[in-house]
Amino acid sequence: MSKNVTDRPAAVLVAVQLATVADQDHEADMAELGRLVNTLGYEVIATVSQRRSSVSKGAVLGEGKLRELAEITGGAGPEGMRFKKPGTKRDAEDDDDHEEAPESVPSADDGYVGAGAVQATKAPTLVVVDHDLTPSQLRNLEKCTGIEVLDRSGVIIEIFHRHARSREARLEVEIARLNYVAPRMRESGSGGERQRGRGAGESQLELDRRKIRDRIAELRKEIDGIQREQATRRALRQNARRVALVGYTNAGKSSLMRALTGSDVYVMDKLFATLDTTVRALHPEVKPRILVSDTVGFIKKLPHDLVASFRSTLDEALEASLLLYLADASDPTFRSQLEVTRSTLAEIGAAEVPFKLVLNKVDRVAEEDRLILEREFPEAILMSAKAPADIARLRQILIDFFDALMVPGELVVPYAKQSLVSEVYEHAKVLSETYDEAGAHLVLRAEPAALARLQSLVEK
Repeated sequence: MSKNVTDRPAAVLVAVQLATVADQDHEADMAELGRLVNTLGYEVIATVSQRRSSVSKGAVLGEGKLRELAEITGGAGPEGMRFKKPGTKRDAEDDDDHEEAPESVPSADDGYVGAGAVQATKAPTLVVVDHDLTPSQLRNLEKCTGIEVLDRSGVIIEIFHRHARSREARLEVEIARLNYVAPRMRESGSGGERQRGRGAGESQLELDRRKIRDRIAELRKEIDGIQREQATRRALRQNARRVALVGYTNAGKSSLMRALTGSDVYVMDKLFATLDTTVRALHPEVKPRILVSDTVGFIKKLPHDLVASFRSTLDEALEASLLLYLADASDPTFRSQLEVTRSTLAEIGAAEVPFKLVLNKVDRVAEEDRLILEREFPEAILMSAKAPADIARLRQILIDFFDALMVPGELVVPYAKQSLVSEVYEHAKVLSETYDEAGAHLVLRAEPAALARLQSLVEK
């Protein structure tokens, strides 16, 4: 049983609005970060934000905002943060961060305009920052606040970790987590104590990082084996008519998948509820079959390691005959979400795959707003995955799309190869079937590649 909101641990959101970011973009990003934190199981009890020209190398926020944040979390504030003096030797865990004391904690009155903090209602246990933090930024904020700090990538990776179900998804997420954790590791209280025996001369930190590299190599080897099996399965579906559902997380892909295929796929009103690709036939079935695949959702600032890790999952989009770009029409930010979808697909090389835009959840859109959408996106399919009539209409659109790709053809299947007749029915639309002394004469329509393949099988 899920916890009530009041029973959840508390979190504080932190954001820096750069001068180059529009106010509406900042608000949308903060709202999305709040949804991510909720998905992680936390209640957002306070926010601290500041408008700045750039992000500080050492602490992200200015000194005044750091004090506000420390008051909410009960931390030591800027006084609890220690910075390297210019020219001193940095410890191994400082990595490539080159912060200097005067730049690390800018003054509260250095020309920046800060937004007031929302007052906390209970003691927080987590601070979440809407930026990717360097290791030193993260450690300094933890010293300032006295509690755990996660950046945006850390939150997304943790959500992926909790939602991964298949073996491959769990392996992929573990690689992303290890790549995220490795540079953020620090020395234990004993400092850089040298180890004896194997790995002599290594500090504990160096040894731990080497273990992580070895573990990542093991995981990649295991994933390679799984991906070879998947490639074999995809090869068997190569001549099938394939539709892939793609889009922003929580756009309704799994709900649409369930409605189109009648499958019992996992559906939840949460970000990244689906991480595993599901492939099912369009229901009721048509001949030739149309396969529909659900894919992992996209999100703004999706960590690069996760995009790379889920490359095999996204290959379903790359190898599809048609993509359905799904967007939540009731979300005022869906236009920018569509841009994220397009850019992510371009990153994996799927930008040239034919697509249709589906504006989902129009049942939540006012009539006047729906008319605006129809004028702005005349080629889009406006629908609700909960409306049977809309599902039937979309199903027919998919059938018509593939039927339009078919060309006429004829095959004569000798009696010695009558087993091929059933395969013809699987991959073509047979219009007539007659028999004479030569065998079965089939008049049909099929996609050019499928027709060529069937002709080669008959002529062998």
